[in-house]
Amino acid sequence: MSQPSQFSLLTQRRFGPFFWTQFFGAFNDNLFKTALLVALTFDTANWTSADPALLNNLVAGLFILPFVLFSATAGQIADKFDKGRMARFVKLLEIAIMLVAGIGWLTHTLWILVAAVVGMGLHSTLFGPVKYAYLPQQLKPEELVGGNGVIEMGTFVGILLGEVVGTLLVGYKPWGIELVAGGTLLCALLGLAASWRIPPSPAPAPELRISRNPLAESIRNLKFSRQNRTVFLSMLGNSWFWFYGALVLSQFPLYAKDYLHGDHSVIMLLLTVFSLGIGAGSLLCEKLSGHKVEIGLVPFGSIGLSVCGIDLYFASVAYTNTATVDALALLALPDAWRIMADLVLIGVFGGLFIVPLFALIQTRCDQKHVSRTIAGMNILNALFMVAAAGVAIVLLGQGFTIPELFLVTALLNACVAVYIFSLVPEFLMRFLAWMLIHTGYRVRTIDADRIPEQGAAVLVCNHVSYVDALVIGAASPRPIRFVMDHRIFKTPFFGWIFRAAKAIPIAPAKEDPFMMERAFVDIAQALHEGELVCIFPEGKLTHTGELNEFRGGIAKIVERSKVPVIPMALRGLWGSVFTRDPSNVFERSFARGIRSRLALAVGQPVAPEAASPEYLQQQVLALRGDWR
Repeated sequence: MSQPSQFSLLTQRRFGPFFWTQFFGAFNDNLFKTALLVALTFDTANWTSADPALLNNLVAGLFILPFVLFSATAGQIADKFDKGRMARFVKLLEIAIMLVAGIGWLTHTLWILVAAVVGMGLHSTLFGPVKYAYLPQQLKPEELVGGNGVIEMGTFVGILLGEVVGTLLVGYKPWGIELVAGGTLLCALLGLAASWRIPPSPAPAPELRISRNPLAESIRNLKFSRQNRTVFLSMLGNSWFWFYGALVLSQFPLYAKDYLHGDHSVIMLLLTVFSLGIGAGSLLCEKLSGHKVEIGLVPFGSIGLSVCGIDLYFASVAYTNTATVDALALLALPDAWRIMADLVLIGVFGGLFIVPLFALIQTRCDQKHVSRTIAGMNILNALFMVAAAGVAIVLLGQGFTIPELFLVTALLNACVAVYIFSLVPEFLMRFLAWMLIHTGYRVRTIDADRIPEQGAAVLVCNHVSYVDALVIGAASPRPIRFVMDHRIFKTPFFGWIFRAAKAIPIAPAKEDPFMMERAFVDIAQALHEGELVCIFPEGKLTHTGELNEFRGGIAKIVERSKVPVIPMALRGLWGSVFTRDPSNVFERSFARGIRSRLALAVGQPVAPEAASPEYLQQQVLALRGDWR
């Protein structure tokens, strides 16, 4: 059956009102903040005597300061109270802040507007844990990636439209200031109206006592998050993206004015192409991930962020125009198209990077602590964004140009990516598996939902090729510990991948009895810790495409660990370059064509007492059928 479109969620009460509440919040944040930044950049003398570059980064830093101070408390509140009620409270707070900001606009008082910036930061701090903890409560697991994609798309479209409308309104003479003051208040009222339709979403921990010490709670929150290493490193990866984005986005006003020689409309153009790129990347995740949490997209997105960021530097250096231009005139310049393409692609790869990380954090953290985990992530996000503002101020103060700032950011991204992926090899393993099945093959999974999302189990499968583990791993919603022949484990390149994925090497008893016994101990330990373990009971690759006899190792495993056994069968791999087909490797490669079809069929779980080698072989053979 085909999966319904992720956009169908917008028509449902469990998602639609929440989406629009989030959308109007993101829109209003950025309408207000962008209008202030544009006013300070293009009309500095009427507001302050301070340096515009310093003010741009200072306003960005002050907006996220509440995330550092109050995210932990916001996470506790979101876990203690109904999230629908919380959303309505936050919208009422937003109305009050916009009323204060209106006074600042109309009286031309900068410090009131700066206070409102901090207030809107507080508004977003309170809503952040509600936003990402609400989704796992209301959406099914197979809807989570699509729902996150739509939320991220809506968020960045809201950011884009807010930035565009903020730039347009503040530049409209002579009523720009009044239009901004009225527009932000109207938007807050629309967000409140949408929030009244959000259905009840019960608190997971209503008995929770809220700490009165935000600093101590922040430290406790981060310590708790660190207990799950994969989740914590995913939080760091997410925060790094916000460092990257904040550092790039905060430079757009001066980049447009001083380097592209553009007016207000050029700022809007830059924000438009960047935000549309992120929206497109967020939506692409649903299609590219196959309706599951596919963290293999994260390295793909990271690579793109660095490559396009580096090219943005060279495209900026190659830009030669010195005449003042508007958006249309800029697009008429050949040099500008390369810059626009880089900004779009940075956005696309950013969406591919961030959406799977959100979904991974939501699904793998303790479900009673989702809001507090998201709050911990917001603390890290805020610290990284404050650091981004500080890095920008320091580098620009040292004489770096804005294009050089883009280059430094892209190179730092490459270093951070290598570091994180070396600490969590699962990202790299999934990336290679994803690349294999999306470039070399067209893979169909049959009943893959029979692979359990939680708890220990043994997967057994026919052994056709050197890439069986990659194909199976790509189909699984969670990591798998593969048991494989020690010679394959030591294969150049693939052996490095298998070691990174914590595969378990095994040898025949007559060849290395110690390695064999050690393998069974490691398997028992992995199953005791609730992991998935996959074995190939034939003990060797097939030379004919047919199943070899299943050996007795599986009986020994289930005798020690009473866990279900799930039979699986690979179809269509025999004859590929990765198999031991004796025919000419070039002839069979061309005969199969580009992106040949293959399938992975998953059978019903077998109770451990019934999991004999003979019975499992029959099950795998029946699943495979005649298609080798």
